Formats: sequence, structure tokens, C-alpha cells
Amino acid sequence: MIERIDAGVRSSKIVKHNGVAYITGQVAEGETIQEQVQICLDKIDALLVQAGSSREKMLRVTIWLADMSDFAGLNEVWNAWVPAGHAPARACGEAKLARAELKVEFIVDAAYD
Repeated sequence: MIERIDAGVRSSKIVKHNGVAYITGQVAEGETIQEQVQICLDKIDALLVQAGSSREKMLRVTIWLADMSDFAGLNEVWNAWVPAGHAPARACGEAKLARAELKVEFIVDAAYD
């Protein structure tokens, strides 16, 4: 069974299937990379709870940076957020994001009960 949570015209916030919750890309506005990352991670926390999951159950995270020079700032916030011993598989690359003011986008897949 496939469950779609907060389904819209173009995407659903969460799609659950076979024990995996697929969370749509999260972006945020803010002046610095650290601000945008923290806001995104706060949003991801709420979506993980909504999906019946948690940070400890993340399987894979894909991160897109508008500029790879923000990699250290991303990791500064990320490293403090990821629970010790529960780091997901992670990929990070550079991409042109949907709006010029966006610095980062996160895509998360997590197991749920």
C-alpha cells in the first residue's frame, strides 16, 4: 500500500511505502547557510514525526548546495543534528536551486514503524 501525506498537485510532503517514508525536498529562507540548514532540519524533524519516523531511522539523505563553498557551514549544523551512531547514507552535490536566495535543499528517506 502507498500512503500519500499532504498530497498536492505536483508532489506530496511524504510518501510511505514498504516501510520507507520518502520526504519531499526541504528548503528554507535565511541569510546564511547555517540558518537555512537549521530551518530545513527543523522542518525535517517535524516531517519525520508525521511519518512515524525519527532522525535515528533515516536511511539516506541527499543534499543539494547552490554553492559548494557552503559545504563547511552545512556540516557545522548537520554534524550537531545527526544522532551519534545513526548517520544515514548521504550524498551532497552542487545544483542550481529553484530560487536564487536558496542555498540548500534536503531530500530524506527514512524507515518507519
